[in-house]
Amino acid sequence: MNLHGKDIKIFAGNSNLELAEEIAQKIGLPLGEAVVGRFSDGETAISINEPVRGSDVFIIQSTSTPVNENLVELLILIDALKRASAGRITAVMPYFGYARQDRKAKARDSISAKLVANLITTAGADRVLTMDLHAPQLQGFFDIPVDHLLGFPILARYFWEKFRGKVDDVVVVSPDVGSVTRSRKFAERLDVPMAIIDKRRPKANVCEIMNIIGDVRGKRCVLVDDLIDTAGTVVTAANALTDMGATEVYACCTHPVLSGPAIERIKASAIKEMVALNTIQVPREKRIEKITILSVAEIFAEAIERIYGDISISTIFTQQ
Repeated sequence: MNLHGKDIKIFAGNSNLELAEEIAQKIGLPLGEAVVGRFSDGETAISINEPVRGSDVFIIQSTSTPVNENLVELLILIDALKRASAGRITAVMPYFGYARQDRKAKARDSISAKLVANLITTAGADRVLTMDLHAPQLQGFFDIPVDHLLGFPILARYFWEKFRGKVDDVVVVSPDVGSVTRSRKFAERLDVPMAIIDKRRPKANVCEIMNIIGDVRGKRCVLVDDLIDTAGTVVTAANALTDMGATEVYACCTHPVLSGPAIERIKASAIKEMVALNTIQVPREKRIEKITILSVAEIFAEAIERIYGDISISTIFTQQ
């Protein structure tokens, strides 16, 4: 495949090798030859073992747990490829860590998402390809082009097929006001009504349900969010929906962060099934029976091919 005089090469850090290999396979290429390791003192050690001069290079690396190690791997990979005279470097970040630190919540807070965007640009990336940023306006934090993919069509298709198109008793539920836009698009895709949970968060990773806006009694509810971290919000919401008369409660998200007590909370909750995308590699021990993982490899592979071929990416969404 050579659309404009340069070859295409795909490299990966250690954060999500399963997804990187799947994307490369769908494109029909091997992963680039590189060693991403550590020196004895813990410093990141990168060796690029093949020529990349003039190549269109894509680095697949989610900045998920361990966030700082994976971020540094990405930055050093970008720097190494830039110094090896790569023609164009795209940071493919299925999950963009630090995205929730996008504003000053209180005095003297850092806006870490902007700092990370600056680091990626300074390292030498020419563009970023990502999916479902916590807030879409984060694209404006970058001084380079950002291609922003959407995960909800994959999730909506899964539930349409799961319910076999029989969605008369289905309600899409936004777990908070911030997820209303995302949930509305999801509901429109399934052609079902929507409910909203009004919550209060007294401190980080703790939430209290205040009210449920909408009719959920006797309904199958699908909670939609961009990420599930400690699962406190989604589990509290699921239990509240059950108390309000919902017959079944499902949850879905793009990014399964699943930190701290998340797995135990999901196990003990009213959630019948939690569906997530593989933007973050979920360890085997966390892949419990309640959790279903869907792949984003196909949409990322198509986006990479379109970027390489200088073809519009926006048309992907009309095909989903």
